[in-house]
Amino acid sequence: MTGPRGGPMMGTPGPAEKAQSFGPSVKRLIGLLAHHRVAMIVVIGSVVGSVAGTAVSPRVLGHATDLIFNGIIGARLPAGITKEQAVAGLREHGQKTFADMVAAMDLTPGVGVDFTAVARVLSIVLCLYAAASLLGWLASYLLNNVVVSTIADLRSDVEAKIHRLPLRYYDEAQRGDLLSRVTNDLDNLSQTVQQTIMQLLNSVLMVIGILAMMLWISPLLSIIALLTIPAAGIATAMIAKRSKPHFLQQWKSTGTLNAQIEEAFTGHELVTVFGRQRQVMDAFDDRNEKLYNASWRAQFISGIVMPTIMFLGNVNYVAVAVVGGLRVASGSLSLGEVQAFIQYSRQFTQPLTQIGAMFNLMQSGVASAERIFEILDAQEETPDPLEPESPDSTRGRIEFTDVSFRYIEDAPLIDELSLVAEPGHLVAIVGPTGAGKTTLVNLIMRFYDVDSGSISLDGVDTRTMTRRDLRARTGMVLQDSWLFGGTIFDNIAYGDPTASREEVIEAARAAHVDHFVSTLPDGYDTIIDEEGGGVSAGERQLITIARAFLARPTILILDEATSSVDTRTELLIQQAMAALRSDRTCFVIAHRLSTIRDADTIVVMEKGRIVEQGMHNELLEAKGAYYRLYQSQFSGALD
Repeated sequence: MTGPRGGPMMGTPGPAEKAQSFGPSVKRLIGLLAHHRVAMIVVIGSVVGSVAGTAVSPRVLGHATDLIFNGIIGARLPAGITKEQAVAGLREHGQKTFADMVAAMDLTPGVGVDFTAVARVLSIVLCLYAAASLLGWLASYLLNNVVVSTIADLRSDVEAKIHRLPLRYYDEAQRGDLLSRVTNDLDNLSQTVQQTIMQLLNSVLMVIGILAMMLWISPLLSIIALLTIPAAGIATAMIAKRSKPHFLQQWKSTGTLNAQIEEAFTGHELVTVFGRQRQVMDAFDDRNEKLYNASWRAQFISGIVMPTIMFLGNVNYVAVAVVGGLRVASGSLSLGEVQAFIQYSRQFTQPLTQIGAMFNLMQSGVASAERIFEILDAQEETPDPLEPESPDSTRGRIEFTDVSFRYIEDAPLIDELSLVAEPGHLVAIVGPTGAGKTTLVNLIMRFYDVDSGSISLDGVDTRTMTRRDLRARTGMVLQDSWLFGGTIFDNIAYGDPTASREEVIEAARAAHVDHFVSTLPDGYDTIIDEEGGGVSAGERQLITIARAFLARPTILILDEATSSVDTRTELLIQQAMAALRSDRTCFVIAHRLSTIRDADTIVVMEKGRIVEQGMHNELLEAKGAYYRLYQSQFSGALD
């Protein structure tokens, strides 16, 4: 018996029970970027320089406007008099407002525009914009390298984490959802970080820089402009709060839909045979509809942010223009200062609009980050001992001593089981479905650790060994044959990459693979895909057995390895096992009792306990549990 495994058309545990909050997830992402401190310091410095150049330029450009406007007004005044005399004359003629404006201006009556000074100011502005652009390019280049490198490291961390997770994790997770996390969610996070960090950093610094320039020009107009911030902040926070659950549901639904598609495609033949296409399509439509609804709500709600901020920005623009015009007329501000301030007010709302627009991406990216962090935070296998032990000999004696184990706390499976497998012996484990047969060999491999008791290999407790050392001494052939895309030779050589071609062919002959391979046009260089296309189910199983034999394990485990082969192939496997088990301990889990008649020890399990053990003839004579199993399969032979 195994734990709860996923298969075609299986129902669905979802992601972790509780997602992290927005703040901690963002902080954790920033912590990942902090590994590239030097580059990030240069990036921040470049952005500060770029923002400073961009922020100062309108103020300098406003000085050029003042030079032109002052020259135009000065040319209209009589030459040969002072500015004070011109102002007094205007007041005498009842032009008080115009006089106040002239009094605040830097001009000489009768003198027109100083185009040399204007050209000098424009050159300075051009240099400022060029420097800002170059610094912005440098920051974007460096940040892109940092982000790509960080995501690559994160992808490597996820890959390494997957290999450290216990088998229990995969028993409880959907394969499609897990694949969605390590592909879709990682890609979404990568795009989000690349698109938002630079823009967010630039927008925040731009707001600070522009605010400083605005306060320098006019505190009154700055107060009017600042009224936009709390209104925009409140609107953004309210909208973000409502959109985040929908983004989380969007990516959760994406994983669930991928799991359903993966399961339906894997079990396509089964679906077709049972005529369940309509039910599969209905399940797809239902989950696709949930994904559509979550995506639509997330995008719609988050999309409200940008038009809301743009509306507030336009209201702010009108207020600044009106009040600024009145201040110019009263002589409190120059036209260039008001022009610069209006430009600042437009620039001030632009980064706020960008920040609001980025919340769409940020919410989606952080939702994906939370799903990735759930994998990284999952409980790993118990670590190997710091000072591991290793058997001095490689005899292959396995001893179970009062072993107890359960997958679920309140559901006992194996209780106080004791068993000894002597070196070179073939131990057959039989029993009804759910008796704990596969669990027994999973415990040998330390796919799971025992709850109590111990399992020893050649006198050494397997928990004091490293898993790598233990599994290097063990070969295992599962009921479901697993092949990868490549040649038959490569699939067999997977058991020992250092083996020579002669050794691979020798293992193939011992497993009776050579016979059918020699009939193929390309022989051992025949390409097969992940599904084993081009070879039958029995031939696939023989290839996996040859792979295990090539590994030359001390312990060989065959978990229902003959369940998918015909009678003739089953006989060939039995002959191969007889030839190769002389120096290794073999465990065979089988429902076909004909395959284990010659076993040195037959262990009969029921409900996690050994109810009988002995040789074939002994157990038949005892007429107990084994006798009943045998009779159910070969009742005609017993008559």
